[in-house]
Amino acid sequence: MATSPRALDHGGIADSHDARIGTDATDTQHMAKINSRAREPPALFHKVKNERSILALAVSEARLFAGTQSGEILVWSLDTYERLRSIKAHHRSVLSLYVSKAQALLFSSAGDAIVNVWCTHSLNRLYSIYSTYDVGDVFCVAYSASLNTVYLGAQNTSIQWYNLSNKDDRPTLDLKRHPIIRNHRFFDSKGPGGTPTPRLAPTSEPRSGDGQYLEIDKEDIVQYAHNGYTYCMLLAGGSEGDILEDETLISGGGDGTIKIWSIEEATGAIGELRTLESGDDSVLALVLDDTLLYSGRLNGDINVWDLETYQLVRRIEAHTADVLTLCVGYGSLFSGSANGVVKQFTSRYECMHEWQAHDHLVLASTMTVHRGKRIFVTGGNDDCIAIWDVGESNHEAQKSTTTDNGKEMIRYELLNSLSQLVALRTVSSKPEYAQDCRRGASWLKSLLKDFGADTDMFSTAGNTNPVVFARFKVSSTRPKQAKTILFYGHYDVVPAENKQQLWVSDPFMMHGMNGYLYGRGVSDNKGPVLAAIYAVAELVTEKRLNSDVVFLIEGEEECGSRGFEETVRRNKDNIGVIDWILLANSYWLDDDIPCLTYGLRGVVHATVEVASHRANLHSGVDGSQRINEAMKDLISILAVLSDSDGLIKIPRFYDSVLPLTRDEDRSYTAISRALISRDPERGDARQLGEQLKGRWREPSLTIHRITSSGPTGSSVIPHTATATLSVRLVPRQTTSTIQEALKEILRATFAKLCTTNELTISIDHTAEPWLGVKTNKIFQALEEAVVDVWGPVGHQRRGSVPAAKPRLKTSAKTTPGTSASLTNGSDHHSQATADSPHSPVSPHEYQSPKEKSWKPLFIREGGSIPAIRFLEQEFEAPAAHLPCGQASDKAHLDNERLRLSNLYKSKEIFKRVFRDLPLRSDVTAHSTRVSPLELMMFGADFHAALQAEMARIQKRSFKLPFNAFPQEIKSHIISFVGSELQDLKNIRLVSHNLAETAAPFLFKKLLLMPWTIGRFRDQRSLQRVQPHVHARPYLL
Repeated sequence: MATSPRALDHGGIADSHDARIGTDATDTQHMAKINSRAREPPALFHKVKNERSILALAVSEARLFAGTQSGEILVWSLDTYERLRSIKAHHRSVLSLYVSKAQALLFSSAGDAIVNVWCTHSLNRLYSIYSTYDVGDVFCVAYSASLNTVYLGAQNTSIQWYNLSNKDDRPTLDLKRHPIIRNHRFFDSKGPGGTPTPRLAPTSEPRSGDGQYLEIDKEDIVQYAHNGYTYCMLLAGGSEGDILEDETLISGGGDGTIKIWSIEEATGAIGELRTLESGDDSVLALVLDDTLLYSGRLNGDINVWDLETYQLVRRIEAHTADVLTLCVGYGSLFSGSANGVVKQFTSRYECMHEWQAHDHLVLASTMTVHRGKRIFVTGGNDDCIAIWDVGESNHEAQKSTTTDNGKEMIRYELLNSLSQLVALRTVSSKPEYAQDCRRGASWLKSLLKDFGADTDMFSTAGNTNPVVFARFKVSSTRPKQAKTILFYGHYDVVPAENKQQLWVSDPFMMHGMNGYLYGRGVSDNKGPVLAAIYAVAELVTEKRLNSDVVFLIEGEEECGSRGFEETVRRNKDNIGVIDWILLANSYWLDDDIPCLTYGLRGVVHATVEVASHRANLHSGVDGSQRINEAMKDLISILAVLSDSDGLIKIPRFYDSVLPLTRDEDRSYTAISRALISRDPERGDARQLGEQLKGRWREPSLTIHRITSSGPTGSSVIPHTATATLSVRLVPRQTTSTIQEALKEILRATFAKLCTTNELTISIDHTAEPWLGVKTNKIFQALEEAVVDVWGPVGHQRRGSVPAAKPRLKTSAKTTPGTSASLTNGSDHHSQATADSPHSPVSPHEYQSPKEKSWKPLFIREGGSIPAIRFLEQEFEAPAAHLPCGQASDKAHLDNERLRLSNLYKSKEIFKRVFRDLPLRSDVTAHSTRVSPLELMMFGADFHAALQAEMARIQKRSFKLPFNAFPQEIKSHIISFVGSELQDLKNIRLVSHNLAETAAPFLFKKLLLMPWTIGRFRDQRSLQRVQPHVHARPYLL
């Protein structure tokens, strides 16, 4: 198929004209360079899978267009390779696509004898052009911007044209002559007996909303332009410096000829100037580079014509199969053939690279430069589009002193860096990967150092993986009293052995497909960590880093953060004062709506073992009720941990679990409605809300596995039986209390068995629960950044049923939903995209009617991260959590992935937070710090308006013992903030006139209590009074 009508770069092939037309000159240095060049093909940058063959390709500045065998035009973002739109463009296969020079118009031709003209921005059809002749397939299309004329080459050997400038001067159309409606002379002819074959009804008929219909005048046609199909065409000349002074049409046909046509400036009509002949093999593809015209032929040859002399200057024996597509640019010629092979030739026509690009035919190709990256795109009948990185000089081309080019280089290198980091098998749970883990830590340290950070490697106890430390210092233009943001992440991953070949590719070789990056660690947590690093790197480049940013990246998170706490405490002086903590180690609730996480459950992982003093026995020889079997004892004690309804029976287990408040209950309702508004098939909002409560705010107990000594599948009474289990905790529960209670009930139950066996309980690792404050400054900064970066989210998905599915009463116990029930599968097109064509709609309770963008959902997670609560307490700073991935990322599972949109958008969110968050806190001084628990309870930061007001007026600050409050107030505070009471010693109060503040809505529940505090001078002034609007407490 004909491809891009003009070369994208005129600097390569034309530079060595004399050598190409057959001179005897020999360039030894050039030949040495070619021979020493690596023979490996260009790297496959990304792959897009489709359901039908890809027959045509075209690119605009930001989008990739593909024409398919099923008549669709598919549109992808060149930023993220995410599909933006699927247009049912034609009734038969799309055979050609062409983007105008100004990139405003997209032309498509197809087997339905129609040429459609589209707006590249809105993707609306503007015109539909047809001929009154039965032209058959329209193989190619070209457009002259200067003449505003469209040219098409057809199966009936003709070339026809339409001048769009005259479209409104034509007579009224009779759409009965439209190809969809009129009778076809062959297909609708009468058969035996004089009866025509019944005609299939068209899928649609011409409509006024499909754009303007334009009929080609019978005079605007050259019949028999070739003695065969007109396969390809392009326009040449007409621009300053072109060898052809006037714009000229060049066509190639099934008769083996290339014809040069003059164009009449007034009407766009063509006249034959010259015929280039070189055999009978069909000319299937044409591409032009300056004065050289390349033609791909049926026999696998590529002919090179000089348009100055109209001579055939070279014949390249390129392929053993038909040459179906050609591209030229950057000093190279690319050809694709009918056996799936693509070749890259130098300016001297030496084969530089050869590779199997597709399984079968390579039907289309195109080239472009996007964000400083040179890409070559191919499409084939294996239903794939492949995007290749073809520029050896990419890095040199991107190096520039300008900020814009520097940013593009950073964006390009982010993917390269992630690919390199994924290739390091940093599996912390397997000793054989210890060296890879060390290499991963060294690689990160080197990257951070290259970006200008002060770096160090903190060793950990027990020969575990080191912690990478880095500090980026505030830009010199900012005040010396800079704030500090700590970003926490991890570089270790879980195993991915791929023994069953379930991965789409090698899990440690990052692979791009359908807008996603696949590989172990891309989502958990290497992708988010690198997004944060590159966000800071961009700010450093722009000199807009408004705070110090500290990175702590550990290598033992997947093993319970072994040694992390001790390492941080030992190096606390080096780390310094921290004002905020940020991490990104979880996922959205579904695949569509961005989220912010403000709570995590804690966990206690334990191993329970029952061992006998006997060796393994045979059940047939030694089996007896008098023998105390280890497996029976183990099952007996595990059985008492929970009842048939899943309630945990550990004594006093639920005593400290916070009751559900009304506001919290409303938030679950709002979240459920938001999810179901996007996809009604998710069921009932109330049921979904209950499922979320069970996963986020209720504790749980899980028995993961039971193992035994002796051979598996045999009649053995095992010597030992071992169970691994975990208990998920919620805020106000502590790991120390729960693990002691767990041991106590297991030992007490075991003692009642009166067995001769021995019980061993070991706590493998723990993590405290965490509950952040949604109203503090870091969450506010994150929320604003998410709204700004993600922008509008599209319309909800329409389910196949109009309402929620009825719930069938199949059993007394309902089947709970899981995280998988909120994902949409690998083929789902998320409405949160980088380039969404949809307009915003009014979503749910999280959306104000005045706002144009969707706010993120504030969610909690059922999982655990050991470091987050520890870091809050250690540095007396509030933490916030930005989920980067989608619910379908499959972290820890086969085919872990991360969407490119999410990676890039996360980097932009990090960048805004690192830049803007420090500017929110100029009023707060380190001297106002409170205890870690007070920070978690009441927030280290108030609304900006409140802080400004507090700075303006004279405030009185008091630190009151918590026990000084009446019990009613204490209970209300606990239920409101969800604190750990045993750590709460004091509450700091600020008294000032509420009538003078701009933020009376803060701590709404406390302000509505019938307890108040007047202006007081000492701690004894606390008293019970009637509610009074002018004097109430604020908690810091």
